[in-house]
Amino acid sequence: MTHTLGPVMLDLEGPQLRNEERELLRHEAVGGVILFGRNVEDASQVRELCSDIRRVRPELLLAMDQEGGRVQRLRQGVTRLPSMSRLARAAMSVPKEAQRVCRDAGWLLGMEMAACGLDITFAPVLDIDTGLSSVIGDRSFGSDPEWVTTLAGALVEGLGSAGMAAVGKHYPGHGGVAADSHLELPVDDRPMTEIMEVDLMPFRQLASQLGGVMPAHVVYPQFDHRPAGFSPLWLGLLRETLGFKGTVFSDDLSMLGACSAGSPSERAELALTAGCDMLLVCNDRAAALEVIDFCIGKGTRRPEKLRYGRARPDLETLAALGRWRRVHAHLESLCDS
Repeated sequence: MTHTLGPVMLDLEGPQLRNEERELLRHEAVGGVILFGRNVEDASQVRELCSDIRRVRPELLLAMDQEGGRVQRLRQGVTRLPSMSRLARAAMSVPKEAQRVCRDAGWLLGMEMAACGLDITFAPVLDIDTGLSSVIGDRSFGSDPEWVTTLAGALVEGLGSAGMAAVGKHYPGHGGVAADSHLELPVDDRPMTEIMEVDLMPFRQLASQLGGVMPAHVVYPQFDHRPAGFSPLWLGLLRETLGFKGTVFSDDLSMLGACSAGSPSERAELALTAGCDMLLVCNDRAAALEVIDFCIGKGTRRPEKLRYGRARPDLETLAALGRWRRVHAHLESLCDS
């Protein structure tokens, strides 16, 4: 049976739950928690933190950005992951094995995150690297949309084989702008035909395989004057044309790229009206409290489907699996090279 969750995903201050955070997590509008580097010491500590959160609210969706490369919140007690650019180069050096390499990486990532108590990692990045965006850069599988689709699709399959849903980002593509949406609101003025043929390809091909999608805080004025995460047109295209049926996560509503949309509650209203199911509000507790109050009574059912549904693997016994040892050694070697 699918249960209703509050539409707000919050962050925490440190590696252990504070008493005031326990009270906050009991609020009906809270549906999830995202962990950042400040919440992380090692894999065992993350597992205990997730267990502590579940003792407060068992149904909450627990997430982390664990992409690999420079975006890897947890580094101690788990496998070091190369950037997706580095993984793609290694995969494409053996074209017949390329999909297996990425599928194995997704499986290992899913197994380790599940063992730590998490439900999802916000991965993979589906943006196309055009050479413009430093904030995307080596987080992307590359510049060829067909290869990005193939390799990201294999990683999605690997996550799924470990029992974990994939969340593709940043729809419809953040790779075509130089500006960083953490710091300003980027504008991508390219023709819609180019965005449709290039940037949207991974989202179009993988829509039915993704459990979640995160839209970009980017404006594409050839289609809509609103950032994608606040745009009923962009999210309508995702649902109606691409056929996506999963959960739409807003990118962090506290990013400067989102602030032009108004107050925290105004941003929340715009995102929900556009079609977002779950709102991330991070690094700004006052904004989060305002959004939580606004979201009373606005429950959603889709995110609960992303909860990890299998018996969780054991951190201490993963190394007993031959597949884990093989993939771990390969990924670690890529990081060292």
